[in-house]
Amino acid sequence: MTAAASPPEVLRAPLVVEFPFTRSLGPVQSAFLTGLREGVVLGVKTSGGQVMVPPVEYDPATAEELRELVEVAPTGTVTTWAWNAEPRPHQPLGTPFAWALVRLDGADTALLHALDAPGPDAVRTGMRVRVRWAAERTGAITDIACFEPYEDEEQDQDQGHGEDGTSAAGPHDGVFADPVTGIVAEARLDYTYSPGRAQTAYINALSERRTVGERCPSCHKVYVPPRGACPTCGVATTDRVEVGPAGTVTTFCIVNIKAKNLDIEVPYVYAHIALDGAGLALHGRIGGIPYDQVRMGLRVEPVWTEGGRYPDHYRPTGEPDADYDAYKELI
Repeated sequence: MTAAASPPEVLRAPLVVEFPFTRSLGPVQSAFLTGLREGVVLGVKTSGGQVMVPPVEYDPATAEELRELVEVAPTGTVTTWAWNAEPRPHQPLGTPFAWALVRLDGADTALLHALDAPGPDAVRTGMRVRVRWAAERTGAITDIACFEPYEDEEQDQDQGHGEDGTSAAGPHDGVFADPVTGIVAEARLDYTYSPGRAQTAYINALSERRTVGERCPSCHKVYVPPRGACPTCGVATTDRVEVGPAGTVTTFCIVNIKAKNLDIEVPYVYAHIALDGAGLALHGRIGGIPYDQVRMGLRVEPVWTEGGRYPDHYRPTGEPDADYDAYKELI
């Protein structure tokens, strides 16, 4: 009796994808965020007379440009909610809380934010809440630290609306000293990644300073990195093929903006590199040559990181340039 084969190792690693997006603000968003810094919540009135909070710059129904700002109350009514039992890093509160849509008094739309409550039994649709302002405010949505329950027996969910259903918010000129004109929005995904069969083989080969792809049995294209299936033919790619290590630059770009937490002096070059034997170009940095001498058709080879886990960059091999026409289809 032969012993059963041990199952393959399952690779796992934390993966963070983040992009700090810097944007300028128009007059409506500038007034809204500056107002939050000053403890004022502003909305914008549509052509139909509704007040939208958060404000938008164009009417969602007519596409008309909107500029009429109004001030609404820091109190409001929960229209719907969901309990968050396990807050993730960088969320508004470190303890369990509710995500809630809150229609502020004087507004016709709801604002999404955190609601601080002792438990889900303490939250209900229609409950009254109010803004809890952050101790330090800078002109961001986080200037509202969260919402909190507000006992207000004399006011109900129709507070702030007239008999005809229109909002009773007051006009505001949107003028503040030292207005906020730009923000940096931190977009971030933080999760655990587990590669499948094909990418696990690819990663294990990299630890041996080898690059392994997989060939489609139908169109015979070799994919590097392998995907486990051919995206063109829709069939599994099980035939492993070692490619490279050298390759050819098919196209490239010059980077002039220094990336956060990346210790590379600008300008530098990232390129699509078709490794010898591969049917798909991969992405890699070009080094060992001035950025303005990188060209399509340049022959390059990998320079491995210490320990050989992956190529740090690619450098010229010194060979004559490849025939560029042979690589046009890989661009």
